[in-house]
Amino acid sequence: MRITEQTLQALEAAGSGLDQLQRGIEKESLRVSGDGNLSLRPHPAALGSALTHSAITTDFSEAQLELITSVHNSPESCLQELAEIHQYVHANLIGELLWPSSMPCILGAEGDAIPIGQYGRSNIGMTKTVYRRGLGHRYGRLMQTISGIHYNFSIPNALWQRLGITEQQQRTEAYFSLIRNFRRSSWLLIYLFGASPAVCRSFLQSPDHGLQALSDGTFYLPFATSLRMGRLGYQSAAQSELHISYNSLEEYSTTMRAGLTTSYAYYANIPVNQNGNYQQLNDSILQIENEFYGTIRPKRTAQSGERPLTALGQSGVEYIEVRCVDLDPFEPIGINAEHIRFLDTFLLLCLLTDSPIDSREESARMVRNQTAVVERGRQPGLHLERDQESVALQQWGEELLEQCTQIAELLDQQTASNLYTHTLNAQKAKVQDPHLTPSAQVIAALTDGQSFFDFTMQNAKQHAEFFAQRTGDQQRQAQLHSEAAASLVQQRAIEDADKLSFPEFVDNYLSL
Repeated sequence: MRITEQTLQALEAAGSGLDQLQRGIEKESLRVSGDGNLSLRPHPAALGSALTHSAITTDFSEAQLELITSVHNSPESCLQELAEIHQYVHANLIGELLWPSSMPCILGAEGDAIPIGQYGRSNIGMTKTVYRRGLGHRYGRLMQTISGIHYNFSIPNALWQRLGITEQQQRTEAYFSLIRNFRRSSWLLIYLFGASPAVCRSFLQSPDHGLQALSDGTFYLPFATSLRMGRLGYQSAAQSELHISYNSLEEYSTTMRAGLTTSYAYYANIPVNQNGNYQQLNDSILQIENEFYGTIRPKRTAQSGERPLTALGQSGVEYIEVRCVDLDPFEPIGINAEHIRFLDTFLLLCLLTDSPIDSREESARMVRNQTAVVERGRQPGLHLERDQESVALQQWGEELLEQCTQIAELLDQQTASNLYTHTLNAQKAKVQDPHLTPSAQVIAALTDGQSFFDFTMQNAKQHAEFFAQRTGDQQRQAQLHSEAAASLVQQRAIEDADKLSFPEFVDNYLSL
């Protein structure tokens, strides 16, 4: 991937918008009891309504918090808000902790005992719960409790203008170009920041898991980086039959609709509406768009009850969502500024370089590369597939990071710092020395005799203590308290305003 001199010159000018990149974070964490058991309590009322609160909701499980920042123009302000949300959550968890690793260790709750998210009696709230019930039937509830970070990223108007991209259709095409390049090289992010090389024995439901015992209760692969992103995580036989094309919004919509409208034999055995008892929304390969597991998604803010594909089709891509980010178990909020700065640099490289069209064959290569890096990313001499050739991971990684150099220098110039270059140099060091990666650091901690459970619980307690001693922004804490109360009122208003029966609402919602 190469950036043209013309593009570089446009970005060197003052006011290019590089200092106004827009980002936001959605961070998932499981609530656990003080002894490490998955919480079976409902979503705490003090945190507000999971349906309507803008900053605090749940993902699959009632015990799986999702903390959401607003949009920020600097990594520091984004992390500051995420820290404030954590501060409020920790202050309102009674006898509970936040599990800081991506991979769960579900003690005391297996299978159907894992509570799925509840969003009230409104049609939209019950749709969310039924969708999650369907996920549980399709993939198992345990797999759905895997947690991570979603990084939302968009380009400011000033930067679009510098690039000569003025129309929404052009911006949509540019975002899809970014996505294609990202998918080709996202293995690098998994190598650099993967932090889930080991799992708790309680997570392994099949004897043919292929992992090795590390210590009592802990299994791993010696050179693994992010088991969350591999066969133990978000993988699906049904979805493997799909080829989602990112060549254009039209092709993306067409191929996604195939998954949304094609019945899958195994899912057809799961009741949809059996005398009003919904176990899933439909028997298609995908119940809704969000069920498709990918490392990145094109996004457009949708209205309540509006399908994501409908919103994209009407208004084009607004931002992209990166989904291959593990929780960093050493960080109290799961991510740090170095990670954000490299994501920004890498995403700009993907945007600013030529992006050939994708194909089913190339998508298969991407899956093979991702699996190799997930399971053996730190293995000396590991080779990946690039086009029709075999290339060493270290060589390819060094080439990609070198191509990031000019972007990091421009970002430093625009932000009057050397932080982006410093961050890039840290990533170059990781490619040269795998022992510097987070996954290697996790393994090092575990080989000191700690089990995965003990290691994660120790970090969970340290993080809780960190926030107990931290002095938060009192105004922001008061705002979160006020929104929690207001969100409960808002949820009741939505419930009272429903006019359609639930079957009518679901039929309307699923219509494409």
